[in-house]
Amino acid sequence: MIKRISIILFVLISIYSCNKEVKQDPFEIGINEVGLLTHETRVRDLDSIFANDSIVKRIGEEQLISASNEIEIYEKGGAKLLVLEAHEESDPSSTIENIQIIDPRYKTASGLSSTSVFKDIKEYYTISKINNTLSTAVIFVDSIQAYFTISKKELPAKFQTSTDAKITDTDIPDSAKIKHFWIHWDNK
Repeated sequence: MIKRISIILFVLISIYSCNKEVKQDPFEIGINEVGLLTHETRVRDLDSIFANDSIVKRIGEEQLISASNEIEIYEKGGAKLLVLEAHEESDPSSTIENIQIIDPRYKTASGLSSTSVFKDIKEYYTISKINNTLSTAVIFVDSIQAYFTISKKELPAKFQTSTDAKITDTDIPDSAKIKHFWIHWDNK
């Protein structure tokens, strides 16, 4: 009897430990996560998360326009993966606020990546709003905490020279390429 209970316990423990070993996809974009980053990741943790990659912190005089520090993540081979911005400049305990997705291997569950087109956004997500800026249309998708820019060169002529015209999802061609793909975490 004790032998049977021991075997059953052993089998249950083995099954449980096998289920626990499911690895997270290092390129999956989900709610509050981009690969191995989460909305709680601190700047000081980046060295361990990207131990096999290169981290370049751009600070001080290198930043002529941006008010926050940019942290660029590169693969050892040199390909740029991500650009991160912390909530608080120069604070290692600060969390990440913005992530620009550069490498197309980073994808949402529906396959949306930095090389996708507007049709991919429209097909799988509800667009929260579209802003008309000087050179881009900015598309917000609150359900995945993302925003995308599309060059106004991809839009009809009436939008290319004006920031006053309201852009709707029907005004953007399905084939319009994503220029920038950002994830924004507001942890305040």
